[in-house]
Amino acid sequence: MLHMRLEILGCSGSVGGPGEACSGYLLQVEGHEPVVVDFGPGVLGRLQERVDPNSVTILLSHLHADHCLDLPSLLVWRRYHPVPAVGRALLYGPSDTPERIGRASAESASFVDDIADTFAFIPWVEGTDVEVGGFTVQPHTMFHPPESYGLRITAPSGKVLAYSGDSGVCDALVEVARDADLFLCEASWTHDPENRPLGVHISGFEAGEAAAKAGAKRLLLTHVPPWTSRDEVVAEARSAFDGPVDAVRQGQVFEL
Repeated sequence: MLHMRLEILGCSGSVGGPGEACSGYLLQVEGHEPVVVDFGPGVLGRLQERVDPNSVTILLSHLHADHCLDLPSLLVWRRYHPVPAVGRALLYGPSDTPERIGRASAESASFVDDIADTFAFIPWVEGTDVEVGGFTVQPHTMFHPPESYGLRITAPSGKVLAYSGDSGVCDALVEVARDADLFLCEASWTHDPENRPLGVHISGFEAGEAAAKAGAKRLLLTHVPPWTSRDEVVAEARSAFDGPVDAVRQGQVFEL
């Protein structure tokens, strides 16, 4: 039976950390194209150590800079590398992805780079399955300022990886992780409801609560900013969730 391999290319939240890339997760199933979930600053460099960047399909949860702003660099790679890319890379994401990435890649503020020469863009549709990389992806709309999605990813083995993307507390956070084998969930803050805005990110405690409500089997915390204590968010999550809890590190590998 084919398994899905998850490698953490980057997991620093909101900004890059010392020696750490922002959000980027490499998924691979033998015999299929590699897939990168989110493409934040520093991810392209890490990706070059693993696979040919011209070979990947990209899935974007949302368009905050720490989740997508190495895509303009991938445009340069695909357009100007001495070994030219064959065809266009599949790019799944929020509806305004081509404009947002095109503006980031543009030569001037009034110009939008047409990325259609490089990427074949397909917008997410809530609850609609996508077959890619040998697995099935189902997007769920999350509670976060821009158009944002959590992803429920089913491996050929039938096991489920749930990815929260970025989100505040919401029902979708639980539904995307329902009975998941691995729940890769952001934990950007320690738990102080009086000191943070609603609907932006969650604490370690809230990640643990969501995992418990969902019946997830294992919780992997990610998107921890350099200014947040990893030990504290892990301890918070463990206080709310009885299953295994860890905070991921760049370079770690998991199989489903």
